Amino acid sequence: MDNKGPLLIAGKSGRLAQALIAEATEQNRHVVAMGRPDLDLLDRAAIARTLANVRPRAIINASGIVNMEQAERDPGLAFAVNCDAAGNLAAAAEASAIPFVHLSSNYVFDGSKDTPYLEEDATTPISAYGKSKVAGESTVMVADPDAVIVRTSWLFGPSAGNFVTTTLRLAETNDTLRVVSDQHGRPTALTDLSRALLHITDHRLQGRGEAGIYHVAGRGETTWFELAQAVFSGWAARGGRVPRVQAITSAQWGGPARPLYGVLDCTKAEGIFGVSLPAWQESLERCLDRIAQNRSALAGEARAQVPITRSRS
Repeated sequence: MDNKGPLLIAGKSGRLAQALIAEATEQNRHVVAMGRPDLDLLDRAAIARTLANVRPRAIINASGIVNMEQAERDPGLAFAVNCDAAGNLAAAAEASAIPFVHLSSNYVFDGSKDTPYLEEDATTPISAYGKSKVAGESTVMVADPDAVIVRTSWLFGPSAGNFVTTTLRLAETNDTLRVVSDQHGRPTALTDLSRALLHITDHRLQGRGEAGIYHVAGRGETTWFELAQAVFSGWAARGGRVPRVQAITSAQWGGPARPLYGVLDCTKAEGIFGVSLPAWQESLERCLDRIAQNRSALAGEARAQVPITRSRS
């Protein structure tokens, strides 16, 4: 293991990869971020060449298919990227004897519980996306038993393509937004998660902590409807346009299947790695401050699949 090498972030243009790059740069870390076409994770020989050239001290895998609509349309691609590619990278990390941290999702659960999910709870996903993430977890652990897998949920930030920015963009041109109110989860700020991932990676580089699966998410649970209300309350305080918000059920929304209850219990990560994220409300306020500083970015905000329908009346 080369302790002087850079941290390799697999994935370069995705929202988590971008947040990781920003946070690592803020902390004056030496990082290299790579994605297609420079790094094809479905090509084992290409991965081997990259590791030989970069000589990373650790790898965080922030790549993957995260759009649920895309996963439903093309489950083969979702499994290739979220499972096969992840396994290839894990195998390369194991062969190079360097720490490997892989990202997964609360959508590995079916939502039938009414208490927070533990890492040991059965994974029974109800979507193609969730199934591809479960398969990825299994493949990673077989390829690299020393890997750390981090499940998280409901990522948001000032960058494009997440619930908060998409909701604010829709608010610019719609009088009413109907938001799903029967799905429960823990919103997680991308910056908070990035800090936690770097912290966990440091522990593994120092030979501390344990391999396995961990839950890491923002503190506190809520629904999409309540999250939207908090977004608009904060946005109104910053002079933004606010629509009416109406609660609807998942059935009324009709989007890809998501667990009705996807709250993660994060006490294991706190006990093993000392990781405890801020309350999602605190992180949301910081996120809205960032967005308010650059309101024009909402006009070009990328479309994200969010549990919302809209109406101009």
